[in-house]
Amino acid sequence: MTRMQIISLQNPRIKAASELHERKARRETGLMLVEGFFELQLAWQAGLTLSHLFICPPMIREGEEDLLRDMEAKGVDIVEVSRPVLEKMSFRENPDAWLAVARMPKRTLDSLNLGTNPLVIIAENLEKPGNLGAILRSADAVGASAVLVCEGRTDVFNPNVVRASKGALFSMPVVECGNREAWTWLHAHGIKVLAATPEGASRHWETDLCGAVAVAVGAEKEGLSEFWLSRADARVVIPMQGRVNSLNVAQAATILAYEAWRQRQGAGCG
Repeated sequence: MTRMQIISLQNPRIKAASELHERKARRETGLMLVEGFFELQLAWQAGLTLSHLFICPPMIREGEEDLLRDMEAKGVDIVEVSRPVLEKMSFRENPDAWLAVARMPKRTLDSLNLGTNPLVIIAENLEKPGNLGAILRSADAVGASAVLVCEGRTDVFNPNVVRASKGALFSMPVVECGNREAWTWLHAHGIKVLAATPEGASRHWETDLCGAVAVAVGAEKEGLSEFWLSRADARVVIPMQGRVNSLNVAQAATILAYEAWRQRQGAGCG
């Protein structure tokens, strides 16, 4: 099969891909960018539908050819591009050989398969894609059941979320929803909510994180909204001895997720 080759920075397909850096273009087209070999490998294994793959052959590393052959054998449109063209589309300063345009997955609360004693992370109103990506990466690491992105100012499909999550966006069940929708769903499934806040009454290692539980973390500046603080079954604090009164939201979510995993390993409730 002969592959299309593009060396012009003004090619319409290149311009269209570059526009997907913007949220407006992603929402209008239903398409997103997935950049990087490791991220694309996870996305491919998770069944993400690729519209087409841009590849820069001289930049392909040893051991990456199998994925390329598999994609081509299964009908993915492969477009060979020069390094300058790849760099024009890339969101990264030092891209590797891989960048794809993919259909944004549609996930709903009703599509989640929770299993026994689910651990859910609620990320409310986050501003920074890097923090959301890091939370997804940590959620994947501890085997969380789902991440609910509530009232999100950050688009889940922002290329920086993909990058910061190292592709966990595709391996971890992630649902964008409103606060009330999330609360109704959690309540219906008997999942208690723990709100992370510096004003919490219970230290995180003293809090029961076994059973069906959702841990809620809030925006970088404001923290959790009154919506979750007033409805939570308990308010949890991560103690700090320094002068700073709060942790980065991704750090806080990671500490709580790993404490939940630790307790579940010890109690056999995971």
